[in-house]
Amino acid sequence: MNQLLLPLLLLLVVAVPLVMGTRKQKKQQAAQQEMQNSIAPGDRVMTTSGMYGTVADTSSDTTIDIEIAPGVVTTWLRLAVREKVEPVVEGDETAETDGDTAVAGIESAPAETAAATTATSSEAPAQESISAEEKQTSGAQVAPPLEHGKK
Repeated sequence: MNQLLLPLLLLLVVAVPLVMGTRKQKKQQAAQQEMQNSIAPGDRVMTTSGMYGTVADTSSDTTIDIEIAPGVVTTWLRLAVREKVEPVVEGDETAETDGDTAVAGIESAPAETAAATTATSSEAPAQESISAEEKQTSGAQVAPPLEHGKK
């Protein structure tokens, strides 16, 4: 009996994590498949390559059309969609103004320092001469960070 106890114990130690791992993986695959099947036109999505866009057409079973810029529509496999993302809300100005004042306060200090440096030195880098307002009005957008493991 003692001779069978050690092999059974080793089998349990190895088999239980394998079974639990495959169950978790199956649940994740099912959730991913459900998300890909529930994509509808107008949804904002991120692809596996990190491209953000708005779904324009979902008439095909295997492909979808994603608008990545105004008037630019590309065709992607449904499997290339990694996740749905929340659309950027431009009407929520209370959160933006709080963030803008904090950012403007941070950016204005280097701008003032750059102005003082420019006054004392005849050679100033071009980046330091850009005002805080010009930085805020640039058309560049920063993608939101990914949230791994929060499910």
